[in-house]
Amino acid sequence: MQFNSEQLLLYAVTDRAWVGRQTLLEQIEDALAGGATLIQLREKDLDAESFLNEAVQAREICHRHGVPLIINDNVDVALQARADGVHVGIEDAPVKEIRRRVGSDFIIGATAKTVEQAQLAQESGADYLGVGAVFPSPTKRSAIRITGEKLRAICASVHIPAVAIGGISLENARELCGCGVQGIAVVSAIFAAQDIPTATKALRRAALDVVGR
Repeated sequence: MQFNSEQLLLYAVTDRAWVGRQTLLEQIEDALAGGATLIQLREKDLDAESFLNEAVQAREICHRHGVPLIINDNVDVALQARADGVHVGIEDAPVKEIRRRVGSDFIIGATAKTVEQAQLAQESGADYLGVGAVFPSPTKRSAIRITGEKLRAICASVHIPAVAIGGISLENARELCGCGVQGIAVVSAIFAAQDIPTATKALRRAALDVVGR
């Protein structure tokens, strides 16, 4: 699926912590019904076979809604599942190595916490940046905070689009207005919600305000 910056508007990142009343795939379906524009499948503890099977099903759901599926960290699963791309953190495989392996049509997102990291990711072939944590994150308590000033500096230092991530909720999302991001990435504000479609719709409206649309 061809990548464009508008797909970053409301970037939903899965977290198995809230599976129970619904399966993860049902939660993804609900997030897409509510207007999520991109899904990242993040699984830190699943075995490779289970992760692959889940990724294949998630891709089918996403593509039915016309939305790309990004796999967190695992390039092998992303390629085998025919997902649209991969997102890698600072400690993961270098973007340049991944780009050489996957070619030009595969979406690569990279985490950046400094201007230098952002520029290196861009030079190495990343399509977009994930910048954060912009607020205290309930899902990654050790995440380093990024100030609004630093977020603006990172966005201004590159020409590839950036999405803000980390502790973003409906209550604080609009504090990011004017920071230069092309969207917000959300975890618990979507997947921990009792009514995922309704929560996602509200967050999409907030995301439109953030990017100035």
